[in-house]
Amino acid sequence: MKKILFVHIFLCLCSMVAQAQVSVPTQAQQVKVDDLTDDQVRQIVDEMRKNKMTLDQVNIYASQKGISATEANKLKTRIKDLNLDKELVFTKPPESHSTGRGINMEEMTYESDGREKSVATGQKHIFGAELFSNRNLTFEPNLRMPTPPNYRLAASDEILIDVYGYSEVQHNLTVSPEGYIRIPNIGPVYVNGLTMSEAKNRITKQLATIYNGINAGNTFVQVSLGSIRSIQVLLIGEVVRPGTYTLPSLASIANALYVSGGPNGNGSFRDIQVLRGGSQVARFDLYDFITNGDLTNNIILQDQDIVKVNPYKIRVELEGQVKRPAIFEAKPGETLQTIINYAGGFTDKAYRDQIRATRIAARERQIITVPGASAGSFELRSGDQYFVDAILDRFSNRVSITGAIFHPGDYALEPDMSLADLIKRADGLMEVASLSRGIIRRLQDDYTQSILNFNVKDVISGQEKILLRREDSVVIFSKLQLREKFNVKISGLVNNPGYFDYADSMKLEDLILMAGGLKEAASLKRLEISRRLRGKEYDPNDTAIAIVQQFEIRSDLRSTPEVAHFLLEPFDEISVRKSPTYYEQSNVEINGEVVYAGTYSINSNKERISDLLRRAGGLKSAAYPEGAVMLRKTFVNESDSVLLSYKLEVYNNKLKDSTDVSKTRSDIFQKDQIIGIKLNEIIRSPGSKYDLYLEEGDVIKIPKQLQTVQLFGEVYFPKKVRFDKNIRFRDYIRGAGGFTTNALKRRSYIVYANGDVKGARKLFFSTAIPGSGPARRFTFPKKERKNRLPHRKPSASRPGLPPSR
Repeated sequence: MKKILFVHIFLCLCSMVAQAQVSVPTQAQQVKVDDLTDDQVRQIVDEMRKNKMTLDQVNIYASQKGISATEANKLKTRIKDLNLDKELVFTKPPESHSTGRGINMEEMTYESDGREKSVATGQKHIFGAELFSNRNLTFEPNLRMPTPPNYRLAASDEILIDVYGYSEVQHNLTVSPEGYIRIPNIGPVYVNGLTMSEAKNRITKQLATIYNGINAGNTFVQVSLGSIRSIQVLLIGEVVRPGTYTLPSLASIANALYVSGGPNGNGSFRDIQVLRGGSQVARFDLYDFITNGDLTNNIILQDQDIVKVNPYKIRVELEGQVKRPAIFEAKPGETLQTIINYAGGFTDKAYRDQIRATRIAARERQIITVPGASAGSFELRSGDQYFVDAILDRFSNRVSITGAIFHPGDYALEPDMSLADLIKRADGLMEVASLSRGIIRRLQDDYTQSILNFNVKDVISGQEKILLRREDSVVIFSKLQLREKFNVKISGLVNNPGYFDYADSMKLEDLILMAGGLKEAASLKRLEISRRLRGKEYDPNDTAIAIVQQFEIRSDLRSTPEVAHFLLEPFDEISVRKSPTYYEQSNVEINGEVVYAGTYSINSNKERISDLLRRAGGLKSAAYPEGAVMLRKTFVNESDSVLLSYKLEVYNNKLKDSTDVSKTRSDIFQKDQIIGIKLNEIIRSPGSKYDLYLEEGDVIKIPKQLQTVQLFGEVYFPKKVRFDKNIRFRDYIRGAGGFTTNALKRRSYIVYANGDVKGARKLFFSTAIPGSGPARRFTFPKKERKNRLPHRKPSASRPGLPPSR
């Protein structure tokens, strides 16, 4: 039965909306969202979408229909469950109305915090419009507050009667359309139009007829208001969504304006009338609430009240240096000062002496200048645009001083203030100030700059008096700024070489101490100083470009009197050489089959491999001298690295294949290189050409007796085989399965245990492997295949080209 009743109500609602009015019977309060079908929810969404309402406005829609807030939340949940919320997404407000000031309400959008802003650049919103466009603001009536004393009962109100004491009974009664409540055992009691206190007295008097304890004082009666009724209010005039709205009976003028979207672009915020029974009962001004928080005239509406929003009469625009620039509505008789007060007053930078204005005359616009003192009496006209300018960004009494003074900055210009007074005000000159000359940057009458120079010493002593003007800028130069930064340099064998700041009376010994002293390797016989030539007359025959002087340091590491008292000059460069008799330890390493393997220091520039082998105790019995190798570092010092890099670049320039260049570079720049040595020859003939001199970082490795040969490359089964000096080269190949079809036989080579490499081009017919011992490995390279064009004879008709087929 409830579903049939709701469908009937809903169809009535749809027909009323089609007539641009929203009117719902009071029974709509009894609608339960849980009883609605999915199709009925979709119909509600269609209706909201036609009215361009979003999901957040479900509560507004529910209040228009008289549906409670609890049921409205259920309706929102049902819409989300059916995925219908996507149909209620709009990027613009529901209605579009011109404000009459060139601002379209459709151009209003919202910040993330709900504040209104104008999309159009330079346009201002109407002051007060944020009350109805701010999503975080609502004027929904509080239904949980105590019943107001002046609230008058009417049809559909629910009255709760509680009798307690000697007699106890409770009644929940609803006021009938005729204005009666029916009390059991008593009958109808007329309460329509009564306040709650009046209704309580009448109900208590009627209950006293059956409950004697009421008059005796031992039975008590409490009368309160339960569910309130709904009222129908008509909003007409300049509102965003005019029509008839069903609201709670506690709704006020502000509630009605909020659910209707508020005044439109032409609506007044200050002339809102409430008509009841054909006569005006209230006139509401929203600016009283916005500026003063005054809701005195925000009366509670009654059923069938008419809220009329009249068109605005005067609107002016105020912009510039005010706290709330916007478009303001004014009442007749209000002045410009009133609008400034609505805007929150001037900002700190506002120019208050004059306010510029643009006014629309009968045929054209005109410019008006309003003195600041006349703002309280200046009459407004609709369409005026007022602009409050900012003060000038300059100073009326500023002078500044910079440079070699203790407190540079800006100072106030006082009458008859001189340059000496300003220097004294800045706490005087610094010790490094240049006293010969200073300058003043001064603005001329046409605001172009001019330069005035003065003698600082004469100004300080009082011999010269210079009066200052507004915006004068004084510069006191520093001696340090007027010359190149002086320094001296020390390099070579000192602990902290580099550049040091020069100071007057700086001596050579001082600089050595500042550099951390000499290193152990420093030469005591050779300390050299080079100095720039200054003040020399040009002589084409004179080729000297620097002064060079050498000093000697005593053997006890103390400076001679010449060094101790030698005064340095700016840009002197001191070089400390290395002693030719100082050497750091150079270590080599010998490993493998020697008696005392390990690291040894080279004790002579002419120490050889045989000397190292002797110091290591000689070879062990299992040593294999034919396989001994030496590892030597690629670079001994920086000069070797640069030289080898230069040679490598010359060689690489001759190579055409980038792969060959990369391979050569990687091979040469290895950390260590293998040097094939003949240890048997070294042992047999010490000091011979095979007995190499030792260098820092050399590593000699002597292996045990080697008994295998390793085969690599293009053979069918690369492996290790036992060494036999009677086996021929070709026999080793057969033992590995022979050459593959890709083998480049004549490019095969042998790497011996000591690092020697020999080609195997003529080995195929030899009876044994050349050399005195087993090879480390045989390597058989792969053939290189090249794509070659077939050779063709040139044709007679086309010399130089192959004959045509």
